[in-house]
Amino acid sequence: MRFGIIQERKNPPDRRVVLSPDACQKVQATYPNAEIIVEPSAIRVFSDDEYKMAGIEVASKMEDCDVLLGVKEVPISALIPNKKYFFFSHTIKKQPYNRKLLRAFLDKNIEMYDHEVITNEKGMRLVAFGRYAGIVGAYNGFRAYGLKHGLYAMPKAEQLADQKALISELKKISLPNIKILLTGKGRVGNGAREMLEGMQLQEVGVKEFLNDEFNEPVYCQIDVMDYNQRIDVTTGTDKDFFANPQDYESNFFRFARVTDFYIAGHFYGDGAPFLFTREDAKQPDFKINTVADISCDIDGPVASTIKASTIADPVYGYDPQSESETNYKDKNAIAVMAVDNLPAELPRDASGGFGEAFIQHVIPAFFNNDKDGILERARMTKEGKLTLRYAYLQDYVDGKE
Repeated sequence: MRFGIIQERKNPPDRRVVLSPDACQKVQATYPNAEIIVEPSAIRVFSDDEYKMAGIEVASKMEDCDVLLGVKEVPISALIPNKKYFFFSHTIKKQPYNRKLLRAFLDKNIEMYDHEVITNEKGMRLVAFGRYAGIVGAYNGFRAYGLKHGLYAMPKAEQLADQKALISELKKISLPNIKILLTGKGRVGNGAREMLEGMQLQEVGVKEFLNDEFNEPVYCQIDVMDYNQRIDVTTGTDKDFFANPQDYESNFFRFARVTDFYIAGHFYGDGAPFLFTREDAKQPDFKINTVADISCDIDGPVASTIKASTIADPVYGYDPQSESETNYKDKNAIAVMAVDNLPAELPRDASGGFGEAFIQHVIPAFFNNDKDGILERARMTKEGKLTLRYAYLQDYVDGKE
């Protein structure tokens, strides 16, 4: 089995990679029948020489490989027919901008495996960059807070080497006695929490956060049942919420009244209530002035996120009254950090973590006859057709949606 590490060709460039030089060595040491070839790249966070020093072949020979591994979408013109590909295709939610890409998989007889749908039998994702999105998103959020209020200046995350360097910069800043709210307790939320812990900020419970005043900055990490309640006022549960989100309403506003800086690291499912609406943000007792929306659902559950921002220009302002973009330094503006590719700012750490999960969960499937169904669940196309699991995309392919 010959694996190819492809060059990232999407713009803006992404420096991440599925397998680092160390990861490649582990694969070849564990599976004698595995061979890895790395396509030369001038932008990859690990240089060609680093792969060569690890004993990995670097050559423009992707046509000779069976399975091609990448991170971001491959331009249609660069797709090699009759190959197996792994990358984030951004097609499973019928994203209009990638309709032609999905059609190209079918036209070119490509077997497409999307990283986003590599799951276990219970549907839990097995490989993801979520932790690193949380790490970088929290850092960028504190940077945005400092910029909005003119309190301090921090380098961009992309200028720093790793998570340790990010935490070192955060420990240098001096914060007023603000209240920081973090939603989510999954990979993203807990990645952000690592940064708050690294800063040695005091954590407080929901009751204290809502009712008490403090002589230092504090944070509170909350989950779905802290900011949602059943409409019929009966007792709800996490399981019931995810199964019947239409039966719930948000009670997030009680947090918005006391929060200065909000970090959104939650998962948002279809049909779930918005955390805060545009009308909520107009209220005089709405206190949040800075939002780090790591989840970055546009026009979604966090009303101030009206667009994604970029690594080059990560912060914009949201004017609650006009519901439009404005200067984030304006007194009444909410400063919004909503970069949608945060792990790309920490490519070495992010690639290392992703590769560990890929080796643990995906690589074995090629050598054990996919006994756990990992490949079968992630395979979107085969022999020029959508697989049964992804047949719901046919109207999208045909242009009917």
